[in-house]
Amino acid sequence: MKTDDMENMVVSGLVKWFDPAKGYGFILNDAGGADILLHANVLRNFGRSSVADHSRVVVQVQSTTRGLQAVEILEVHPPEGDGSPPIEDLDADIIRQLDSLPLQPARVKWFDKAKGFGFANIFGHSDDVFIHIEVLRHSGFSDLVLGEAIGLRVVEGPRGLMAAQVTSWDKAIQPANVERFPDPAHNTDNVRDWVLSRAAE
Repeated sequence: MKTDDMENMVVSGLVKWFDPAKGYGFILNDAGGADILLHANVLRNFGRSSVADHSRVVVQVQSTTRGLQAVEILEVHPPEGDGSPPIEDLDADIIRQLDSLPLQPARVKWFDKAKGFGFANIFGHSDDVFIHIEVLRHSGFSDLVLGEAIGLRVVEGPRGLMAAQVTSWDKAIQPANVERFPDPAHNTDNVRDWVLSRAAE
């Protein structure tokens, strides 16, 4: 397929690399040809600040003078694994039953990629939730920024609450997930207001 024919086309591929510090990365096109530029702004419009290498993505692209560029992300899927837990504290049963855990909106308190971990707070709760970098990568992220709004599936670990999965925050505030909160005050509007107020701090 010619480059001109691919303008505003939807294509799939694997993330070759993405560097949040540089603000861009590249996607290997499943159809072959030149790599596709992925800019941080396009990623942010999808509700996240990073994406793990080898994640599978579906994007809309357009042709520019510098080559193909992603203009919209439609889907992001974590890198394929062997089905084993990303860390020892998460057993195989938890991984198999991830979808049964409530997906809750949260805000990143801090995350240090060099240290390999960080913490977040669930909406309406002050307890810190531990996030390990391998869980983050297993979820399709490469890094988190201070105040970033995310979704978490949380379990009780040996040392307290810990994230078993990380998602973009918009998934966590979908009505089907918000209805699972025990407090009726946790509706979609309240969650969105909470996220926006924390992000502005």
